[in-house]
Amino acid sequence: MRQELMSLPKTLAEDVAKNLVMVAKLLDEEPERAYGYARIALRLASRVAAVREAAGFAAYGVGKYAEALAEFRAARRMTGSSHLWPVMADCERGLGRPEKALAMAGESEVQRLDKAGQVEMRLVAAGARRDMGQAEAAVVTLQSPELASHSVQPWTARLRYAYADALLAVGREEEAREWFARAIEADQGGTTDASDRLAELDGVEFVDALDPDADQEDEPQEDESREGKPERDSGPEPEGLRSEGPRDDRDDEDGVSEH
Repeated sequence: MRQELMSLPKTLAEDVAKNLVMVAKLLDEEPERAYGYARIALRLASRVAAVREAAGFAAYGVGKYAEALAEFRAARRMTGSSHLWPVMADCERGLGRPEKALAMAGESEVQRLDKAGQVEMRLVAAGARRDMGQAEAAVVTLQSPELASHSVQPWTARLRYAYADALLAVGREEEAREWFARAIEADQGGTTDASDRLAELDGVEFVDALDPDADQEDEPQEDESREGKPERDSGPEPEGLRSEGPRDDRDDEDGVSEH
């Protein structure tokens, strides 16, 4: 990215870099804010591939799939790289076109992906199968040497989790329980909710210790009609005392379509 920004005037490059840093920092926790920074960077340097890619991920993070797809296509045209192919296919899913996503999984671009990209493409293809109501086919799609491997890679937890979820969708609960457990073993960073899913299958119910409503349900209610106790005002509660109620569309700015 730094080399790409070197083609810009120094001050402009610094401004673009600051916005891209904020996109990366906020993308997971505050995607709406990340999207705002990405739009600023895009206005400043729309001809920089790294900016188009960042804008694509920011749009993807807030569900603007058509916009994300347009940005990913633009970045791919600029670089000739195939690494965005899986997320482009997932955008097709987001746009309600799982058939297109599945077709992309069978194209030659997939062979140019590294191992992580190929696993990601498999995950997208399985999701597309489920979108199309082909739950059994989704299970088969996820079966692969990467799934069977005992080594733990960055994608292992998500792959095992997806397989467990697919098994559960076709009623193979015992196998799903096993694979959720295996996902937990690989999920050192807590990227999935495999532990919650496994607990749910085992009938374990978690109670939020910080939820005040949970405590109130167990506490006996005081009798406000006791003699000597003043009647409680039936008017509205003060604002500070009022109780409060309780993660998968988008346009090509360049106007250039791929294919």
